[in-house]
Amino acid sequence: MAFQREIKDHWYVQYKEMGFPAIQKGWVLPPERWKEFDPFILMAEDWFKKGTFPDHPHRGFQTVTYVIDGRLEHIDNGGGRDILEPGDVQYMNAGWAARHAEDGVENDIAHTLQLWLNLPKEQKKSETIYQNVYGEEAPVVSFRGGSVKVFSGSLAGVQGPLDSIVPITLSEWTMAEDAEYTLNIPGNHQAFLYVLAGDIEVGENKAGLKKHGVGTLTFNEDEEGESELKIKANQRRSKVLVYSGAPIREDIVPHGPFVMNTMEEIKEAYADFRKGKFGPPAV
Repeated sequence: MAFQREIKDHWYVQYKEMGFPAIQKGWVLPPERWKEFDPFILMAEDWFKKGTFPDHPHRGFQTVTYVIDGRLEHIDNGGGRDILEPGDVQYMNAGWAARHAEDGVENDIAHTLQLWLNLPKEQKKSETIYQNVYGEEAPVVSFRGGSVKVFSGSLAGVQGPLDSIVPITLSEWTMAEDAEYTLNIPGNHQAFLYVLAGDIEVGENKAGLKKHGVGTLTFNEDEEGESELKIKANQRRSKVLVYSGAPIREDIVPHGPFVMNTMEEIKEAYADFRKGKFGPPAV
């Protein structure tokens, strides 16, 4: 019998007003708790206008950005430039030396979720990669009263288009009132969910979460097979994002825009940026 996932811990995101052109921020996954979330480092929910996240560097980790509302313009110094709209996802492997900008478009307020995902030590100086996944490109599996859209991983008999260096799963569940669904995810993956809208129950113990609710899920790191995650909607138009990934189990030092294994490597990253090793600005 497959391992049954339950809510391990849960909380509701608290928001802080920011100085213009930023508008508001909340921590879905607080950065100081990264050891509990491994391989996930943090997840921020942001509302912002153009000028908030201009040209800046990254090294040593990956990001997965989901656009909730507004439009997000991505520019990188490798020549990439695109506009992402609600329901789109961007993946970035910062690897050795990413340099990019993320901004609202014109007078839009961009509303995004950005997940920071660790890289194993041997991958921290890998090639920088950007991949945009538009909402309509992700396969959708329908069930009675709802559907699951798969952005990453092999889930519900389909393969998501997002191709991350460290394999993860990312799915978006849209459900009507009383709809139920059980999804198989790798049993040895750390997993969490975030309620974008509505009211849901999770697992056989029927733990409840509403909009802005975050739930980390039980898991067994030694589990070789799949586990089952059951969700039921108590309200129409419930929408949930579910993320999972295998723990890396390495100490890290998150500092500013870099995530490395030691403070010496952080200092090296800053020195390399000052020396121009990250390339020209993203404009």
